[in-house]
Amino acid sequence: MKFCPECGAPVELKQPPDDNRERHVCTACATIHYQNPKMIVGAIPEWEDGRILLCKRAIEPRIGLWTLPAGFMENGETTPEAAARETREEANASIQVGELYSMFNIPYINQVYLLFRARLLDLEFFPGTESLEVALFHEHEIPWDQLAFRAVSMTLKDYFADRLAGRFQMHMGDLLAPMNNKP
Repeated sequence: MKFCPECGAPVELKQPPDDNRERHVCTACATIHYQNPKMIVGAIPEWEDGRILLCKRAIEPRIGLWTLPAGFMENGETTPEAAARETREEANASIQVGELYSMFNIPYINQVYLLFRARLLDLEFFPGTESLEVALFHEHEIPWDQLAFRAVSMTLKDYFADRLAGRFQMHMGDLLAPMNNKP
C-alpha cells in the first residue's frame, strides 16, 4: 500500500501506539489500514454414491490441477453462503451445505482455508469460467498427484478416513511454507 484510500496521502509502515506490529498509517489523516488474512471458503460436494465433485482449475494459481470448489469469501456473505456460491461459480452445481469440516491456517500467504461438508443436490453440473472440467470421483479415482493445494489433499484424506470410520469430525491444522512450491 502506498496511498491512503481515505484521503489519498502517502502511507508509511509504523507501529501505532498500543499495537504489536507495523501497520500502514496515513501520513496526513493518521488512519490505520489493517491488512488481515483472506478467507478461502469451499465445499466437499458428495453425491449419493460416495463420489466427490472436483474442479480442474482454468486459472492461476495451479492452472490445470484439480481442487474442491472454493475461493475468496465476499463481504456481506456467511461462510456457508460462500461455499455454496463458489460451488455454483466453479461447477454450476447446487449443494446443501453441511457442517464445517476442516480449517487450515496458512500464515505464509495470509489465508485461512475453510471447507464444509456438502451434499450435491443433482447431477446437473458443468464447468464454470474458472474450471476446465468438473467430475465426480470415487476415492480410488481421485488424481492425488494432480491436486492443486495441500489443504485440499489433506482434507480429502481425512474425509475418506472419517467416512471409513463411520464418523466425521472437525479437522484443523497449520500449513507452513512448502519446500516444493505447492501451496
